[in-house]
Amino acid sequence: MYPFRFSKADDERSALSAATSGARYIAGGTTLIDLMRETVERPDALVDITALPYRDIDLQPSRLRIGALVRMSELAAHPGVREQFPVIAQALELSASAQIRNMASIGGNLMQRPRCLYFRDVSASCNRRSPGTGCAAIAGRNRTHAILGTSDACVATHPSDLAVALVALDALVITRDHNGESRIRISDFFLQPGSTPDQEHSLGHGALITAVEVPVVPESRRSGYLKVRDRESFEFAIAAAAVALNVVAGTVRAARVAVGGVATVPWRLPPVEQALIGRTASADLWREAASHSADGAKPLKENGFKVELIKRTVERQLATVAGLP
Repeated sequence: MYPFRFSKADDERSALSAATSGARYIAGGTTLIDLMRETVERPDALVDITALPYRDIDLQPSRLRIGALVRMSELAAHPGVREQFPVIAQALELSASAQIRNMASIGGNLMQRPRCLYFRDVSASCNRRSPGTGCAAIAGRNRTHAILGTSDACVATHPSDLAVALVALDALVITRDHNGESRIRISDFFLQPGSTPDQEHSLGHGALITAVEVPVVPESRRSGYLKVRDRESFEFAIAAAAVALNVVAGTVRAARVAVGGVATVPWRLPPVEQALIGRTASADLWREAASHSADGAKPLKENGFKVELIKRTVERQLATVAGLP
């Protein structure tokens, strides 16, 4: 490690002031500390925000509000979340390890950086880490990389499982800066790389995530998360699907589908949803709708298998969720 300044914020104002002066926020630290050890990130100052009052889980008839400092394990274990939003609980429980889930915060999970091996190797070319240096993954080892939302500048997948579930459910990210509170649709929060892959989200400089809000909708109760990975635990997704369905008298009335492990951001699938709504639930329907899961895909040398894999992952999860009571 290297020398840096460290302070602890007692309230929101002191946290925002520290960040305005260049400090980076730290809560669980499960991503940032790793990146500092590897010298991928070298902030001059850190400000500990764990004393801020963002730890509530508030479930109301119309919405779920999750404080940004709620631990992943706390949210996954909440009885109301497990009943009303099983896709959230499952995405969390399939993330990382038990030890990390006990430390990592919800806000930090959304802000985690890519797991691309070239991003984390400071000797490699990486436009996210060092804009303008190139993307070594495009011609390199890219089995785990994205096939959707890519550009000539970056092909790294987004690492968060929780974010995939939240995108499927149309969550809002609540932020605060010196100008007050902002509410950002989570689909607008994460940015595709384009020509500026170092800009990963729409959070302004010094702004702080305070909460996430998720609307309560009929289909959120019948939902689930499927994660395909190389090993059963402590591994990132090769492909994943978050599905929520409202099926009434055998007809799909509403559908929400998003995928992870295959895209540069948590990836919503409107063509799949449109193929489902108003149709009679059946194995043929799941297969037909899931065939659109890789529309627009641009596979690389080593990850072409993800095109078929994500279709099968979505098909399987549609069938699983439709079969829930």
